[in-house]
Amino acid sequence: MPDDAEHPQNVISGEALLSGQTVQARDIGEVHFHLCRRRAPADGDESLLVGVMPLAAESFQEREAAARLEQSLAGSGTAVLTGGGVLGSGVLSGMGGVGKTQLAAAYARRALARCVGVVVWVTAASGQAVIDAYAEAAAGLGVEGCEGRDAEGDAGRFLAWTARTSREWLVVLDDIQDPGDVKDWWPPADAAGRVLATTRRRDAALSGHGRQIIPIDVYTPAEAHSYLTDRLALVGPSEPATELEGLAAELGHLPLALSQAAAYMLDASMTCAQYRALLADQDRTLADLAPDSLPDQHPQIVAATWALSVARANATRPEGLAGQLLELVSVLDPNGIPQAVLTSPSALAFLGITEGDRVRQGLRVLDRFSLITHNPAAADREVRVHQLIQRATREHHGPDQPADPDRTAVMANAAADALLHVWPDPERDQLGQILRANTTALHHATGNALCPSTGDAHKVLFKAANSLGEIGKVAAATAAVTELHSLCLHNLGPDHENTLRARSGLAHWRGQAGDEAGAVAAFQDLLTDCLRVLGPDHLATLTTRYNLAQWRGATGDDTGAATAFQDLLTDCLRGLGPDHPQTLLTRSSQAFWRDMAGDAAGTAAMIQGLVTDYLRVLGPDHPKTLGARNMLGLSRGRAGDAAGAVAALQDLVTDYLRVLGPDHPLTLTTRLNLAVWQGDAGDTAGAVATLLDLVTDCLRVLGPDHPSTLIACRNLVYRWNQLDSQGLA
Repeated sequence: MPDDAEHPQNVISGEALLSGQTVQARDIGEVHFHLCRRRAPADGDESLLVGVMPLAAESFQEREAAARLEQSLAGSGTAVLTGGGVLGSGVLSGMGGVGKTQLAAAYARRALARCVGVVVWVTAASGQAVIDAYAEAAAGLGVEGCEGRDAEGDAGRFLAWTARTSREWLVVLDDIQDPGDVKDWWPPADAAGRVLATTRRRDAALSGHGRQIIPIDVYTPAEAHSYLTDRLALVGPSEPATELEGLAAELGHLPLALSQAAAYMLDASMTCAQYRALLADQDRTLADLAPDSLPDQHPQIVAATWALSVARANATRPEGLAGQLLELVSVLDPNGIPQAVLTSPSALAFLGITEGDRVRQGLRVLDRFSLITHNPAAADREVRVHQLIQRATREHHGPDQPADPDRTAVMANAAADALLHVWPDPERDQLGQILRANTTALHHATGNALCPSTGDAHKVLFKAANSLGEIGKVAAATAAVTELHSLCLHNLGPDHENTLRARSGLAHWRGQAGDEAGAVAAFQDLLTDCLRVLGPDHLATLTTRYNLAQWRGATGDDTGAATAFQDLLTDCLRGLGPDHPQTLLTRSSQAFWRDMAGDAAGTAAMIQGLVTDYLRVLGPDHPKTLGARNMLGLSRGRAGDAAGAVAALQDLVTDYLRVLGPDHPLTLTTRLNLAVWQGDAGDTAGAVATLLDLVTDCLRVLGPDHPSTLIACRNLVYRWNQLDSQGLA
C-alpha cells in the first residue's frame, strides 16, 4: 500500500470532528470526509468516520425530535422501547425539507463523541449506491477477503463484519428512495451496532425486523422562532417577534423553507416584513424566493425538493393517479380535507376514474411518499398536506412546465362542486366549518376561477357565506356576503345576476341582525334594479318581491305583507304555473301573513289545500310538505284549537325525526312550536319537559347564541315560572 504522504488518510477521529478542528487533507474539503483506501486501525482504536457526512446546518436547533431519536436508539445494546420490544434500527420518516438528514448527522456526531467505534455514512439514493458504499467501507476497514473486484461480494463481507465485530458501530442510510433498494442490505440488529435511516417513505416494508419508524415533522412554532432569531441575528438587529412568527407560519414551519428564506433575507439585506410581502405575491414562484447560493449544502430549492417523490408516487399503482390527486388537494385547505370531497362524483370525473376506492389507494400512495398525511380515522379531516407542497404543485406540474390556467379553472369548479356535494343540511359537528375553510382555500388558490369575468360566480361561494348565518353567526355571514358582493361587483359588474343575488343576501342578513326596516329598504332598492335589469317575470325578480313582502311583515305590517303576497301569487301563477316551488312557497307565506293579519279561520282552509298540493307535487317527506303541515298545526292553535295543534305537531315531530333527523333546524323549530301549544293547552309540565330537552339539543347543535336557542330559553323560563306559580315546579 502506498504511504500516507502520497495518499493522505481520510479516516477522522471523532474527537477532532466534534471539537470543530479543520482537517487538512489534499483530496478533501474542510468538512467532507471520504473513505481512504487503507487498512483501518484494529478493533479498539479511535473512532472512525467513513463516507461523507454533511456539515451541520447554520443555527442548528436541538429539536424535540432529536430527543425522541436518542430515546429510541439509547444505550450501547439493543434499545428497549416503551412497548417492550427491542430495536436495532431507527427510520426517520417525513416529507422532504423537514431536516431528517441534519437530525441523522447530529446523531452521528454525538455517536462519535461517545466514542462509537465506526460510523459509516451512506447516501442510499439507490441500491447500487448502498452496495458501493458498503464495499468501500469493507475496503477501508480492511475486512478479511475484501479485494475490491466484487462490489456486491465486498458489501456482503461488510454486513458480515457488522455481525461479528466487537466494536460498536453506527450505519446511517441517508435518503432511501425505494425500500426495495435496501431490503437485502440492512445490517443485522446486533448489540454492538445501530442503524439509522432517513427516508420520505412510510412503507410498511421499512418497519419490522427490529426497525422502528420515527415520524419527523416540521419545526414546532418555538423551534422555528428560535431558528429565525439565531440565524438572522448574525448580521443585524433582532426582528419583531410577530414578524418572525408570521413568517414561520406562512412557511409552514418547514426547516428547509426557513433556511432558504433566512439566506435570501441575509443576501438581500431584507427585513422579515419585506420578505413576507414577496412571499404573499402569488405572481412570484417559490424559486424566485430562493437565494442564489443555497444554504447548508442543500442541493435543491424548496420548490424542487418534492419533485422526485411526486414522480415516483405517480409511477406507483394506480399509475398516474397520485399526481392528479396532489393537484386537487393542492387547492384545498392544508389543515384538513374531507376524504368524501375527493371521492365525490365531480372529483372522480376530474380524475378520470369512476371508483372511490381508487382515490383511497392514491391517497395511501401519496401518504407513503410523505407528500400528504392520510389518516382515515380523522373524521372529515382525513387528508392534510403542507402548504408549500401545495404551492409548489400549483406552480409547476413538471420541469419548466407552468400550470395551465384552463386546467386550473376546470379543477377549481370540480373541487367546488365536490364541496357542495358533501355539504350537510343541516350542518353537523365541525363539517360545515371544515368545508368553509376548504372553500376559502380553494378561492384563494385559484384566483378568479370561481368568479370569472365572463360567466357566473360558483354557488359554493354563496353557500359558504350564507351558511354562517344559518348556524347563527349573523355578523360573520354579513361580513362574508359583503366580501362576496364586492367580488361580484368587481368581476361581473353591478347588473350581473350574481351581484344582485349577493345584494339579496346582504339585505337578508341585515334584517336578521335586527334591522327589519333596513332590510325592507334594501330589498325595495334591489327590486327596482331587478325590474330594470331582469324584467318583472324573472325568477330573481319574483324572489326579491317575496323577500320584500316577508320583511315588510317582520316590521309589523301584517296586512301589507298579506296583500303583497296575494299580488305576487297572481304573477307566480301566470309566469311559473301552479306547481312551481316558488308558487307553492308564495301560497304558504300568503296564508301565514293572512293568519297573522287576523283571518285564522280562512287561513286553515288555505293551508289544508296547500298541504294537499304539496303532497301531490313533492310527496309526503319533502321539507316543504312537512313545513306546510307545521303551518296547518299552528293555524289550528291560533283558531282556538290548542289540543288539535298539539296532536298535529306531535305527529309532525315524529315524521321530522324520521325524515330529517333530530338535529335538523326544522325538527328543532317544530319541537319548539309543540311546547308552545302544549302550554297553551294547559299542559304546563309537558311544555317544560319538552323545552328542557329542546334547550339541551339547541345548545349542542346550534350553540348558545343562535336565535332558536335564545327563543327556546325564553320560553323555558316563562313556562317554568308559570309552573312555579302553580306550585308544581
